[in-house]
Amino acid sequence: MFQRRDPLPLLHRVRDFLWPRKGWRRTSSYIAHRVRRLPGTPYRIAAGFASGAAISFTPFIGLHFVGGALISLILRGSLMASAIGTVIGNPWTFPFIWAWIYTLGVWLLGGEVETVLPETLGFSYIFDRPMEILWPMTVGGLPTAVAVWFACFWSVRGAVARYQFARRKRMLRRSRTLRRAALAAQKAADRGLEET
Repeated sequence: MFQRRDPLPLLHRVRDFLWPRKGWRRTSSYIAHRVRRLPGTPYRIAAGFASGAAISFTPFIGLHFVGGALISLILRGSLMASAIGTVIGNPWTFPFIWAWIYTLGVWLLGGEVETVLPETLGFSYIFDRPMEILWPMTVGGLPTAVAVWFACFWSVRGAVARYQFARRKRMLRRSRTLRRAALAAQKAADRGLEET
């Protein structure tokens, strides 16, 4: 119903995903607005979003949606918020996330960090060397994911609670106004009947 008459070609959709046409600020504000308006309690929404964001700080790229959903189910969070939370890990943030979790993992394992990464750093390089790359990334990703979970949980929970409280106040004010208008109309109708 609310789709384009002529669908965008695949290349345009990929381009818009990597670099939104309306800018990152508008896209991030839309995502924040979408998260606040999700149905559910502030806890459920925040737990779901935090689960999706936390799983983005692990090196298991193809399993982020599934992992976020599982953590969200265990914590009784919102699955939709979990899917939205995985947006934290995207093509623009993954290089920084991977560099951080690799460095932290090597440091936690007591090794020395290589300052020069290969030019062909990709999935095949990471998964072909599980003990050299994947294991330190996993070790560094776990404490980072826990920290990200708590940071996202408390900030999203507060934002959703404030939004829902303000929305309830607006709806209560609107219902009072409608009730007053209905009473005034009823009184006017009653006066009109008395005069006749």
